Amino acid sequence: MKNKTLIVLVLLFAVLMAGAYGLYSYFSTGVEVESLMTTDQTASVPPRAYPDPVPPGEEDPVPTEEPKQTENLSFAPDFVVYDKDGEEVRLSDFVGKPVILNFWATWCGYCKMHMPVFEEAFQTYGEDIHFVMINLTDGNRETVESASSYIEDTGYSFPVYYDTSYSAAMAYGATSIPVTYFIDADGHGIVYGKGPMDAETLQAGIDIIYTPQ
Repeated sequence: MKNKTLIVLVLLFAVLMAGAYGLYSYFSTGVEVESLMTTDQTASVPPRAYPDPVPPGEEDPVPTEEPKQTENLSFAPDFVVYDKDGEEVRLSDFVGKPVILNFWATWCGYCKMHMPVFEEAFQTYGEDIHFVMINLTDGNRETVESASSYIEDTGYSFPVYYDTSYSAAMAYGATSIPVTYFIDADGHGIVYGKGPMDAETLQAGIDIIYTPQ
């Protein structure tokens, strides 16, 4: 009887260890940086710019891999957003330097998770790369005031722009956030990554669109 009990306990322990390892593997995986969708592909996606964030553990894990460059470069779709003073800003205003375009909101836990990584990259590359952090501002769940307060309170210094007219979200079919696009100095969309980014993945995207002089 004791032997049977011991065997059951050993098997139970093995199952628990396997489950713990599976959870560790899941939460430690990075995001895959995939080829940027073309304008036509993006437009074909039914836009739903402000979904509820998916709780951790309910998304399929995606293995990390090096960013892949597209064979046929396409121009990144243009859009209109606004700075905190209400001044109009277009993506095309930034042609001439590479652009890192990130969609985020304060209600998105995953977005907040990688903000320090973007801040560190901005401190390093802010003179050479435009960081265009697009807040999905619906005027209700997310407002210019609430988003601005969050940035102020956390001390982030990267530029933030507000998508109050849904122009950027519609142009890119932003069906889930965070999502990050890497655009070269000529305005070509090169690669994009879904989900929170770690420093290594963000650096891999930067290395594709930017070569230090």
